[in-house]
Amino acid sequence: MAVLSDPISDFLTRLKNASSAGNESFSAPYSKMKEAIAAILVEEGYVWKFEVSGEGTQKTIVVTVKYSDTGKAVITNLKRVSKPGLRQYVGAGEVPRVLNGLGISIVSTSKGLMTGAAAKKANIGGEHLANIW
Repeated sequence: MAVLSDPISDFLTRLKNASSAGNESFSAPYSKMKEAIAAILVEEGYVWKFEVSGEGTQKTIVVTVKYSDTGKAVITNLKRVSKPGLRQYVGAGEVPRVLNGLGISIVSTSKGLMTGAAAKKANIGGEHLANIW
């Protein structure tokens, strides 16, 4: 198995590819950060569910992608904002709105991962990980 320099980007790319290819679900190596991102996506209605399986270092996370009644993927696009080579931090007042509120931004704060709207409400900033719409 290859060593990934950006596992979050890999996870988001797998999500984007699975939804654009019409796949029912996809799996990725497990991490707490990926589980937190998947939990936000379920809460916001972008994916149906996620499951963690396996033990120890062999743990994987399986995410079930959500489609509309017409068969179109709920996630139309996503963009990784903060990368390992160039971290992007935002203050509480600088958290961006994605597509005028139609999308979500995911921010890693001192209180854990949350959507941009929740971070703004809690008046805390952090690392701006991704935008999803």
